[in-house]
Amino acid sequence: MSVILKEFSAGGMEPCRAQADRAPTAAVELHGLRKTYRIWKDERARLREPLFRAGACIAPTKALRGSLLRCASAQVRDFTAVDDISLSVPKGQCLGIVGRNGSGKSTLLQLICGILKPSSGSLKVRGRVAALLELGSGFNPEFTGRENVFLNASIMGLSQDEVRARFDEIVLFADIGDFVEQPVKTYSSGMMLRLAFAVQILVSPDVLIVDEALSVGDEPFQRKCFARLERLREQGVTVLFVSHDMTPILNLCDRAILLHRGRLMLDSTPKEVASVYQRFNHAPADRADALLEELCSASARSSAESDSVHESTIERSGKEAAHSEFFEPELLPESTQVYDSLGATISDIRILDEDGFRVNHLKRRGIYRYCYRVSFERGCQGVNFAMLIKSIMGVELGGARSFPAYKPIANVGAGSCFDVSFRFQCNLTQGVYCMNAGVEAEIDGRPSYACRVLDALMFRVRPEQDMLPTVTVDFLIEPSVQALEK
Repeated sequence: MSVILKEFSAGGMEPCRAQADRAPTAAVELHGLRKTYRIWKDERARLREPLFRAGACIAPTKALRGSLLRCASAQVRDFTAVDDISLSVPKGQCLGIVGRNGSGKSTLLQLICGILKPSSGSLKVRGRVAALLELGSGFNPEFTGRENVFLNASIMGLSQDEVRARFDEIVLFADIGDFVEQPVKTYSSGMMLRLAFAVQILVSPDVLIVDEALSVGDEPFQRKCFARLERLREQGVTVLFVSHDMTPILNLCDRAILLHRGRLMLDSTPKEVASVYQRFNHAPADRADALLEELCSASARSSAESDSVHESTIERSGKEAAHSEFFEPELLPESTQVYDSLGATISDIRILDEDGFRVNHLKRRGIYRYCYRVSFERGCQGVNFAMLIKSIMGVELGGARSFPAYKPIANVGAGSCFDVSFRFQCNLTQGVYCMNAGVEAEIDGRPSYACRVLDALMFRVRPEQDMLPTVTVDFLIEPSVQALEK
């Protein structure tokens, strides 16, 4: 894939949620769930607060009683970790849970597991729950791996005979060898994870909860875990999966929710939730909360914003006519998200064929150029231009940036404009795909996006006669079959 950058003067610039069906019986049901903690100013306040309240009960005058109650209230404040969440998760569904640190994800899972008691609201969980919340949680460090397997499995309701029948399978999955006979305190973090995960998934849970634990394991073990999670889903197990990495959320989950400051902000498809979450994470700090409220508001408003985005991003210069046979005007994504500008604006996004015609119907293995225009409203340093191709479900398939193929531009002045072009071969099988566009720069001393557009453009790879694709990416495989003589 090659990248072409073309700078031109400002004077010559042209104007530039689908939720899964609810099952008859939900595996997890939450109604108005809330968890509030009391936080004291200091250790002394823990003692003063009840003393003030006790004094208020025996105060001889109303004025003194009010004064003592105010003093008591000043010693403590309430912190709501989970704020009025209502949610229903059908049996067999894989629900992704995303949010920044401190958003209430772990507290919500601990409530579902029964580790914490809710302050208000109702909670119903049907079936056996297996949870991997913290690395090695529930393990006694002095016990051996074998002893901890029997201990954890018995806590989950399995008899000694049932554990013995599954023990070899647990050890085989964990793949920690003779260490299963050693005290857990001698284990590495990876070994701890292997054994903990093996126990949780092999006790036949009805609801499996995984809280960011798999990020500790190595890649072969992660692949084995995700393969087992897929099998559990096929068997009707309900999975609640927390991750800051959007790739497993997109690949594994049927549905996703976004939490922020204890509130349920968005309940939609994994792709939409991932898109909103990524844009929220890259928003300026002083605007992030307001932007999240906007993104998670009425769907009609989001749709209107998407339409306005297309009007500005698909404009093209007069010399680039659309190739009518390979261009479908109605093929536009409804999930476009535009990051808040931190100094740049992206416009005129299009795909051109080798003759310079604008297209969005592509031929397998054809050569094309993905183009867009960037205008800088402020000076930026360390500038790169980037693109990304994704499946219709949001899975990242491939991309490129101008660096390291080219060095980043050290300084770009305000008013500068660039034409950016990525030449690529369409090594994809038939289907519909989306593309991102981005401008990377150093903003206030840290790498960030000066501008980014998610799902900026949609294109279709045309089917071919007598070809039945079995994968998404075309690996240029040329089969050859030769009959052998008997």
